[in-house]
Amino acid sequence: MKLLSPQQIHEWDAYTIANEPVSSIDLMERAAGKCTDFILDKNFTERTIRIFCGKGNNGGDGLAIARQLIEAGVFPFVYILEFGAKGTDDFQANLQRLHQLTSEIHFIQSADFFPQVNEGDIIIDALYGSGLNRPLIDLSAQLVQFINQTAGTTIISIDVPSGLFIDKSSKGNPIIKATYTLTFQSLKLCFLVAENEDFFGTVEELDINLHASFTDNIETKFELANAKKVSSYLLPRKKFSHKGTYGHSLLVAGSKGKMGAAVLAARACLRSGTGLLTVNITEEGLTVLQTAVPEAMCVLRNDTIDYSKFSAIGIGPGLGSGEEQQKLLQDILCSCTKPLVLDADALNILSANKELLNKIPAGSVLTPHPKEFERLCGPAANDFERIEMALQLSLQYPVVIILKGHYTLTAFAGKGIFNTTGNPGMAKGGSGDALTGIITALLAQGCKPQQATVLGVYLHGLAADNSLISQSQVSMIASDMIENLGAAFYELANA
Repeated sequence: MKLLSPQQIHEWDAYTIANEPVSSIDLMERAAGKCTDFILDKNFTERTIRIFCGKGNNGGDGLAIARQLIEAGVFPFVYILEFGAKGTDDFQANLQRLHQLTSEIHFIQSADFFPQVNEGDIIIDALYGSGLNRPLIDLSAQLVQFINQTAGTTIISIDVPSGLFIDKSSKGNPIIKATYTLTFQSLKLCFLVAENEDFFGTVEELDINLHASFTDNIETKFELANAKKVSSYLLPRKKFSHKGTYGHSLLVAGSKGKMGAAVLAARACLRSGTGLLTVNITEEGLTVLQTAVPEAMCVLRNDTIDYSKFSAIGIGPGLGSGEEQQKLLQDILCSCTKPLVLDADALNILSANKELLNKIPAGSVLTPHPKEFERLCGPAANDFERIEMALQLSLQYPVVIILKGHYTLTAFAGKGIFNTTGNPGMAKGGSGDALTGIITALLAQGCKPQQATVLGVYLHGLAADNSLISQSQVSMIASDMIENLGAAFYELANA
């Protein structure tokens, strides 16, 4: 699914109007009807409903919702933010229709006209929609603050919370704090970043039947992963295959006190289909690894290793970042031409030795969490800037970047795919080690780096979602995800 810019969202409406065909006022009626259905289904009509409207098409949606509620036997109060300017044509048409049904239409010309809002009221925010391009000021900002400060209300924002930008940071701006956001047709980029979490509440995607062919012919910078597309990256297994068919993975991981990271990465790698696995470890970890993961072979850290014989190499989980480990990473970078998976301490070593970035083999996968990314690329003022930095890094170097988060971003060649699986139970030590093992195994089996990364991230989150069958988000640990990888592979293959 493609994530559209504000301009593209507007163009999609226009394309639907021209090609369905449908009038703009009827398309607005359709969108409002979906919102009204939501309000009725939630039984919000048993409480006082107050609808706040701007004079754009978002306000037109609010007026249409008010009229539809009245037709359903519910009588809301309507408040229009008044600046003296004429509203859009569809706003004016809906206002005229509404005047025929109710006298409860009030115009807010200053803060003195703010209504009394009581605990338990339902507030519908139809002030500003997805086309907003500057922060709210003056009376608009005062009204947003007024709506937010009333305790005990349920706030329903239409399309986006008023004041929230679609595709850039809104940090520090006045923004409605919605309980629910009823967004039209598809998710927007603003709902995928952590800095906006306090504003959009529960997001409901309402299908308003915009013309499907529009998105076939447009280019976007971002997409959302979906099961159908991701499942096409799975490699089929041949009946007459053997362990050599599915690659030989090497994991360079673990150190004193951190052998658990090597164990988790190794178990995830094996569960993700690698034919053979060797783990490069310190001598004190040998017994641990061969006991915990008997299917894996081991080589010691000081052994001479021919890196070229491995199909894929993952390096970093629990490795440490001392002089010995720095030399080890340099040796691997100088010896390898195949893509690597670089995680954890491998990334920390790169951050301290940025000249090594030029030696990373093309197609390698870097898997930083936000703090590791900051050490690697410098601080970002906000989540949108961090996303843009990841895209730029994927252009500057021929690598794939995983920017971890609730909607983990895979950045490559200046574009990005956001993941749609996973849950907060993954916020535990060891989750990243498991992901390194998964992606290493997929590369070893012959997946292309971009596809291995998107597939690996999706499976990682899906395994975590399947873990909730027997665990809670609080109790889940990385081992639960690894044990549920089989179910994740099966579910995706049958999607």
